[in-house]
Amino acid sequence: MDKEKLIQEAYLVAHKIEENGNFPNNPTLPLMIYKGTFRLHPDDTEEVIRKVFAQNGYTNSWVDGIFDYHHYHSNTHEVMGVFCGKADVQFGGEHGVCVELDKGDVIIIPAGVAHKKLNSSDDFTVVGAYPNGAEYNMKYGRAEERPEADEDIAKVKNPDSDPVYGSKGHLFECWYNQKCENV
Repeated sequence: MDKEKLIQEAYLVAHKIEENGNFPNNPTLPLMIYKGTFRLHPDDTEEVIRKVFAQNGYTNSWVDGIFDYHHYHSNTHEVMGVFCGKADVQFGGEHGVCVELDKGDVIIIPAGVAHKKLNSSDDFTVVGAYPNGAEYNMKYGRAEERPEADEDIAKVKNPDSDPVYGSKGHLFECWYNQKCENV
């Protein structure tokens, strides 16, 4: 894997997603989408994305699609890299923002931010991982999940590195310095 050929400087799209009914989302950290991060070649496998994430401290990875129902994780942040295909994904619950994801995009989802696949191509595949290999919980936007979920979200620490760019990257300006451009 030649990182110079695989990774390019991505266009950042960031959304601060406020509480939405029973979905807490995240009161301080924006959802971040790195458009066109990975230049994947036809002979690449999902393993190339897994390796980049792992090199930057994001493990406990999986390969699949995105669930077609609203859900979130209150105990960890999550990163996903789109390996193949495209999809429309809604973030933030029923009245949240809809984002079109394409092959090569990376999505950094703060703890508490709901996500749901609305539709996708048949080949849509993502690689997901968690900072420091965290075990994730599943929350579904039920009223009884809060306020415990809110307490869990408040305890989640910012990652030590950006999942793609390591010690550099937009994660630091957006999550640590609170200076994201298009929030």
